[in-house]
Amino acid sequence: MKTVDLKYPILDNQDHTGDAVCAIGFFDGIHKGHQYVLQTAKDIAKRLNKKLAVMTFTPHPSVVIRGNQTKFTYLNTFDQKKKILSDFGVDILYVIHFDSTVACLEPQVFIDQYIVGLNISQLVCGFDFTYGYRGAGNVNTLISHSKERFGIHVVEKYHEDNEKVSSTRIRHLLAEGKVEEASILLTRPLMTEGTVVHGYKRGREIGYPTANIAVDPEQLMPKNGVYYVTVIINEQTYHGMASLGHNPTFESMDSEVKCEVHIFDFNQSVYDQRITVCWQKYIRPEYKFDHLDQLIEQLKDDEKQIRQLF
Repeated sequence: MKTVDLKYPILDNQDHTGDAVCAIGFFDGIHKGHQYVLQTAKDIAKRLNKKLAVMTFTPHPSVVIRGNQTKFTYLNTFDQKKKILSDFGVDILYVIHFDSTVACLEPQVFIDQYIVGLNISQLVCGFDFTYGYRGAGNVNTLISHSKERFGIHVVEKYHEDNEKVSSTRIRHLLAEGKVEEASILLTRPLMTEGTVVHGYKRGREIGYPTANIAVDPEQLMPKNGVYYVTVIINEQTYHGMASLGHNPTFESMDSEVKCEVHIFDFNQSVYDQRITVCWQKYIRPEYKFDHLDQLIEQLKDDEKQIRQLF
């Protein structure tokens, strides 16, 4: 997959690689609804014997439009998004650097620059796609703005269990710890990447050594608690249990949220390594224990329960 970074304005010498069928959207999570849009574009590209392209943005438009008013966390890192799209068979990934200039473009200018300017022959989007200043452009204005210079294909909403599949729905599930339900809509577990850092080594002292993970703050995390997870290290997958939260037995509830993973049947040093945590099942909330032996017994129960899941 070829990645083409785009800034406004598109220059005449820009590597267009055009005449492609292009799906456009932010695609946070690349869930079943997004996959429906992408598959539609892929089918059209195959029928017309054209390249398959995806056009997306970085950062999320709300980060620029709302400024510091909101903190946006992502269901995928950008590298995860790129890998998923590459595995899907995308030939070209157009990445628009979304800044205040792009945010203020009139809808017609956006279309002229990024769709016509890149020689896109067929544009595929979801039913709720908007573009241009304050989202003034939408699927109803695409025909007039296209001026018959490219084909338009609008994909209807995708439902599961009589409810629209959306990034917002998945975010609500994760906030409730329902990682299994979220995984179904994503078609994969939520994956958190981070670097293993040194901690207080309390887990080692009680027989449950943990990998303490420094997580990118822009990654969305599920509800605090104890989880069954799988961990990917150097392309190898291991089972384990993760504690996500404030570690209330040792620290105050005002302390920063920590992600600690005990990897089963594993005794290698992974300090300073990048690892991926795949959230498989919520087990219980975090508890504050009065005595260490209570914590140890609970961890034994957690491990026994989790080992029965694989």
